[in-house]
Amino acid sequence: MSQEKRITLGITGASGAIYAVNLLKNLTVHYQEVHLMISDAARIVMATEIDLKLPEAPQKIQQLLTELCECSSDVIKVYSKENWYSPVASGSAAPKQMVVCPASMGCVSAIATGASNTLLERAADVVIKEQGQLILLPREMPFSTIHLRNLLTLSEAGVTIMPAAPGLYGQPESIDDLADFVSARVLNHLGIDNQLGHAWGYKR
Repeated sequence: MSQEKRITLGITGASGAIYAVNLLKNLTVHYQEVHLMISDAARIVMATEIDLKLPEAPQKIQQLLTELCECSSDVIKVYSKENWYSPVASGSAAPKQMVVCPASMGCVSAIATGASNTLLERAADVVIKEQGQLILLPREMPFSTIHLRNLLTLSEAGVTIMPAAPGLYGQPESIDDLADFVSARVLNHLGIDNQLGHAWGYKR
Protein backbone atom coordinates (compact mmCIF):
# COMPACT_ATOMS: atom_id res chain seq x y z
CA MET A 1 0.00 0.00 0.00
CA SER A 2 1.31 3.46 -0.91
CA GLN A 3 2.25 5.60 2.08
CA GLU A 4 -0.07 8.42 0.99
CA LYS A 5 -2.76 5.96 -0.18
CA ARG A 6 -4.15 8.45 -2.73
CA ILE A 7 -3.31 8.87 -6.40
CA THR A 8 -4.67 10.64 -9.47
CA LEU A 9 -5.08 8.85 -12.81
CA GLY A 10 -5.76 10.62 -16.08
CA ILE A 11 -6.81 8.71 -19.20
CA THR A 12 -6.67 10.53 -22.53
CA GLY A 13 -7.60 9.63 -26.09
CA ALA A 14 -4.32 8.14 -27.27
CA SER A 15 -4.30 4.51 -28.35
CA GLY A 16 -3.62 2.11 -25.51
CA ALA A 17 -6.87 1.72 -23.59
CA ILE A 18 -5.80 -1.72 -22.36
CA TYR A 19 -2.86 -0.13 -20.53
CA ALA A 20 -5.19 2.33 -18.81
CA VAL A 21 -7.67 -0.26 -17.60
CA ASN A 22 -4.95 -2.67 -16.49
CA LEU A 23 -3.24 0.10 -14.52
CA LEU A 24 -6.52 1.24 -12.98
CA LYS A 25 -7.24 -2.28 -11.73
CA ASN A 26 -3.81 -2.47 -10.11
CA LEU A 27 -4.00 0.99 -8.57
CA THR A 28 -7.27 0.09 -6.85
CA VAL A 29 -5.42 -2.78 -5.17
CA HIS A 30 -2.66 -0.59 -3.76
CA TYR A 31 -4.41 2.74 -3.08
CA GLN A 32 -7.41 3.64 -0.95
CA GLU A 33 -8.42 6.43 -3.33
CA VAL A 34 -7.93 6.68 -7.09
CA HIS A 35 -9.03 10.09 -8.40
CA LEU A 36 -9.91 9.52 -12.04
CA MET A 37 -10.45 11.73 -15.07
CA ILE A 38 -11.29 10.32 -18.49
CA SER A 39 -11.39 12.53 -21.58
CA ASP A 40 -14.18 12.30 -24.14
CA ALA A 41 -11.69 10.99 -26.69
CA ALA A 42 -10.58 8.30 -24.24
CA ARG A 43 -14.15 7.03 -24.00
CA ILE A 44 -14.22 6.67 -27.79
CA VAL A 45 -10.90 4.83 -27.83
CA MET A 46 -12.01 2.48 -25.05
CA ALA A 47 -15.14 1.57 -26.99
CA THR A 48 -13.08 1.03 -30.14
CA GLU A 49 -10.09 -0.87 -28.74
CA ILE A 50 -11.47 -2.96 -25.88
CA ASP A 51 -15.24 -2.71 -26.39
CA LEU A 52 -15.66 -0.86 -23.08
CA LYS A 53 -18.50 1.60 -23.52
CA LEU A 54 -18.47 4.18 -20.74
CA PRO A 55 -21.49 6.43 -20.10
CA GLU A 56 -21.11 10.20 -19.99
CA ALA A 57 -22.10 10.81 -16.37
CA PRO A 58 -19.14 10.58 -13.94
CA GLN A 59 -21.25 8.80 -11.32
CA LYS A 60 -22.26 6.10 -13.80
CA ILE A 61 -18.66 5.72 -15.00
CA GLN A 62 -17.59 5.36 -11.38
CA GLN A 63 -20.15 2.61 -10.77
CA LEU A 64 -19.20 0.69 -13.92
CA LEU A 65 -15.44 0.85 -13.25
CA THR A 66 -15.92 -0.08 -9.59
CA GLU A 67 -17.64 -3.26 -10.74
CA LEU A 68 -14.99 -3.89 -13.39
CA CYS A 69 -12.14 -3.49 -10.90
CA GLU A 70 -14.00 -5.40 -8.19
CA CYS A 71 -13.08 -2.80 -5.58
CA SER A 72 -14.88 -1.01 -2.79
CA SER A 73 -17.37 1.64 -3.89
CA ASP A 74 -15.37 4.46 -2.29
CA VAL A 75 -12.02 3.77 -4.00
CA ILE A 76 -12.57 5.17 -7.51
CA LYS A 77 -13.66 8.80 -7.67
CA VAL A 78 -14.51 10.04 -11.17
CA TYR A 79 -14.57 13.76 -12.07
CA SER A 80 -15.80 15.59 -15.15
CA LYS A 81 -13.32 17.70 -17.10
CA GLU A 82 -14.75 20.94 -15.63
CA ASN A 83 -15.22 19.93 -12.00
CA TRP A 84 -12.99 22.65 -10.60
CA TYR A 85 -14.20 21.98 -7.05
CA SER A 86 -12.58 18.53 -7.02
CA PRO A 87 -9.55 17.94 -4.76
CA VAL A 88 -7.17 17.40 -7.69
CA ALA A 89 -7.60 21.03 -8.78
CA SER A 90 -5.88 22.45 -5.70
CA GLY A 91 -2.40 22.05 -4.30
CA SER A 92 -3.84 22.01 -0.79
CA ALA A 93 -5.92 18.89 -1.45
CA ALA A 94 -4.56 16.98 -4.45
CA PRO A 95 -2.72 13.65 -4.14
CA LYS A 96 1.04 13.99 -4.53
CA GLN A 97 1.22 11.23 -7.14
CA MET A 98 -0.37 11.22 -10.61
CA VAL A 99 -0.18 9.09 -13.72
CA VAL A 100 -1.50 9.91 -17.19
CA CYS A 101 -2.00 6.66 -19.12
CA PRO A 102 -2.05 6.84 -22.04
CA ALA A 103 -0.99 10.45 -22.60
CA SER A 104 -1.96 11.95 -25.95
CA MET A 105 0.36 14.48 -27.55
CA GLY A 106 -2.32 17.13 -27.13
CA CYS A 107 -2.39 16.47 -23.40
CA VAL A 108 1.41 16.45 -23.23
CA SER A 109 1.51 19.81 -25.01
CA ALA A 110 -1.05 21.34 -22.64
CA ILE A 111 0.79 20.13 -19.54
CA ALA A 112 4.16 21.29 -20.90
CA THR A 113 2.83 24.80 -21.49
CA GLY A 114 0.73 24.99 -18.32
CA ALA A 115 -2.49 25.46 -20.30
CA SER A 116 -4.78 23.84 -17.70
CA ASN A 117 -7.81 23.98 -20.00
CA THR A 118 -9.30 20.82 -18.47
CA LEU A 119 -9.30 19.36 -14.98
CA LEU A 120 -6.86 16.65 -16.06
CA GLU A 121 -4.38 19.25 -17.29
CA ARG A 122 -4.85 21.32 -14.14
CA ALA A 123 -4.32 18.26 -11.95
CA ALA A 124 -1.01 17.56 -13.68
CA ASP A 125 0.01 21.21 -13.31
CA VAL A 126 -0.76 21.02 -9.59
CA VAL A 127 1.42 17.94 -9.10
CA ILE A 128 4.32 19.63 -10.90
CA LYS A 129 4.06 22.90 -8.96
CA GLU A 130 3.74 21.05 -5.65
CA GLN A 131 6.85 19.03 -6.57
CA GLY A 132 4.97 15.76 -6.46
CA GLN A 133 5.44 12.73 -8.70
CA LEU A 134 3.97 12.87 -12.20
CA ILE A 135 4.36 9.95 -14.62
CA LEU A 136 3.30 10.25 -18.26
CA LEU A 137 2.89 7.31 -20.63
CA PRO A 138 2.93 8.94 -24.08
CA ARG A 139 1.50 6.96 -26.99
CA GLU A 140 2.43 8.19 -30.45
CA MET A 141 4.49 6.92 -33.36
CA PRO A 142 6.58 8.49 -34.65
CA PHE A 143 7.29 11.42 -32.34
CA SER A 144 7.62 14.76 -34.11
CA THR A 145 10.19 17.34 -33.11
CA ILE A 146 7.39 19.26 -31.36
CA HIS A 147 6.42 16.16 -29.37
CA LEU A 148 10.00 15.56 -28.33
CA ARG A 149 10.51 19.16 -27.25
CA ASN A 150 7.39 19.05 -25.11
CA LEU A 151 8.49 15.79 -23.52
CA LEU A 152 11.95 17.24 -22.85
CA THR A 153 10.38 20.29 -21.21
CA LEU A 154 8.40 18.03 -18.89
CA SER A 155 11.40 15.82 -18.15
CA GLU A 156 13.42 18.89 -17.19
CA ALA A 157 10.57 19.83 -14.82
CA GLY A 158 10.94 16.50 -13.04
CA VAL A 159 8.21 14.54 -14.81
CA THR A 160 8.89 10.86 -15.51
CA ILE A 161 8.38 10.07 -19.20
CA MET A 162 7.56 6.39 -19.54
CA PRO A 163 6.37 5.38 -23.02
CA ALA A 164 4.06 2.38 -23.05
CA ALA A 165 6.72 0.17 -24.59
CA PRO A 166 6.54 -3.27 -22.94
CA GLY A 167 9.63 -5.46 -22.89
CA LEU A 168 9.51 -8.78 -24.72
CA TYR A 169 12.17 -10.66 -22.76
CA GLY A 170 9.47 -12.18 -20.57
CA GLN A 171 8.09 -14.00 -23.63
CA PRO A 172 4.56 -12.59 -23.31
CA GLU A 173 1.77 -14.88 -24.42
CA SER A 174 -1.06 -12.34 -24.56
CA ILE A 175 -1.85 -8.64 -24.77
CA ASP A 176 -2.66 -8.79 -21.07
CA ASP A 177 0.94 -9.88 -20.39
CA LEU A 178 2.16 -6.77 -22.22
CA ALA A 179 -0.20 -4.57 -20.23
CA ASP A 180 0.97 -6.22 -16.99
CA PHE A 181 4.56 -5.36 -17.90
CA VAL A 182 3.70 -1.68 -18.34
CA SER A 183 1.69 -1.55 -15.11
CA ALA A 184 4.53 -3.27 -13.25
CA ARG A 185 7.00 -0.60 -14.36
CA VAL A 186 4.62 2.19 -13.34
CA LEU A 187 4.02 0.61 -9.94
CA ASN A 188 7.77 0.22 -9.46
CA HIS A 189 8.27 3.94 -10.04
CA LEU A 190 5.46 4.70 -7.62
CA GLY A 191 7.36 2.75 -4.98
CA ILE A 192 5.02 -0.25 -4.95
CA ASP A 193 6.34 -3.80 -4.94
CA ASN A 194 4.36 -6.08 -7.22
CA GLN A 195 4.43 -9.48 -8.87
CA LEU A 196 3.09 -8.48 -12.28
CA GLY A 197 6.31 -9.04 -14.15
CA HIS A 198 9.87 -10.16 -13.60
CA ALA A 199 13.14 -8.30 -13.74
CA TRP A 200 15.65 -8.80 -16.51
CA GLY A 201 17.70 -11.96 -15.96
CA TYR A 202 15.02 -13.71 -13.91
CA LYS A 203 12.85 -16.46 -15.31
CA ARG A 204 9.20 -16.95 -14.46
